[in-house]
Amino acid sequence: MRHWMLRIGALVAALAAASPASAETIDVNGTKRSYTAQLPARKPAPLVIVLHGKTQRGADMISRTAWPQVAKREGLAVVFPDGLNHAWADARTKAGPALSGPPPGTDDVAFIAKLVEKLVADGTADAKRVFVAGISNGGAMAMTLACARADLFAAGASAIMNLTDEAAVTCHPSRPLPMLLMNGTADPLVPYEGGRGSSYYAADGFWSTEETLAFWRKLNGCETGDAAAADLPDKTPADQSTVTRITSRCPAGHDVVLYRVNHGGHRMPGSSSDARFPRVATKMLGPQNSDIDGAETIWAFFSQFP
Repeated sequence: MRHWMLRIGALVAALAAASPASAETIDVNGTKRSYTAQLPARKPAPLVIVLHGKTQRGADMISRTAWPQVAKREGLAVVFPDGLNHAWADARTKAGPALSGPPPGTDDVAFIAKLVEKLVADGTADAKRVFVAGISNGGAMAMTLACARADLFAAGASAIMNLTDEAAVTCHPSRPLPMLLMNGTADPLVPYEGGRGSSYYAADGFWSTEETLAFWRKLNGCETGDAAAADLPDKTPADQSTVTRITSRCPAGHDVVLYRVNHGGHRMPGSSSDARFPRVATKMLGPQNSDIDGAETIWAFFSQFP
C-alpha cells in the first residue's frame, strides 16, 4: 500500500509541477477557432505559435514534441492552434490524393494574426518577440505567415516542407524575417530534391530544399552560397540519420539556416517519438532523427531575435 501511495504522490507532484495548458476559442470572421495555450506566470513573455501537420491537431504538438518542456524552462508563452479539418489553408491549393484541406474560404492568416494580436493586447505576449514554427502542412503555413504578416513575427521556422510555385509567387514579406528550415533528404512526402514524393499521399510541384533555401536567402539580402556546413555529432547511430547545419552570409538579424537531416524522413527530430505507432511511422514516413531535438533547436534559433 505504501508503495502505491508513494507512486501516486509522485504522480500528483509531477502534475502539479507541469505548466497548465488551457483550451480556448476565438471568433474569426464568424467561425469559432480553437487553440491550446500554455502560459507562464511572468508576462509579457516571448510567444511561439506552433502549427501542427495535416491530419493532426494542436494536441499532437503538445504530446509529441518538446515544446511544452522548452516553454516551461524558458518562461515562454506557447500556443498550439487547431486547423480546420486537421489542416491549414497555406498558400498552396494542391493537396496530395485523399488528403482534403480546410473548408473553402478558410483564412488561417487572419486566424493566427488575430490570435497574436489578442495575446499581445492582453499583456501575455511581448510584441517584439513573437515567433511561428510549423511542421509539414504547418511548415507551409509558417512560411505563408512569414510572407503575409512578417510585421507580426521576429523569426519563423519550417520543418519538413519546401516551397512551391504557388507559395513563392505570392510571397512578398513587408520586411526580412530570420528563417530556419529543417528537412530530411529521404522524405517520401516532401522530397528534398523537389518534385513529387514517392508516397501515394505526396503532392507534386515542390521546390527542392536548395531552391527554398536560396529563396529565403534572396529575400533576406544574403549571399547566395553557404557560409558553412557543419556535421553535428551523431549521438544516436541507431536512428539511421545524421544532421548537417548549413548557415548563410546574411546582414545582421536576417539569418537563414538549414538543418539538413541526412537520410531523415518526414519526421520532426526529437528525443521521443513523434508518432503514436513508431514502427508504422518509420515504414511510411522514413526514419526520425534523434541527434537533435526540433523544438530545442528552433528555440535556440528564435532566442537570438530581435
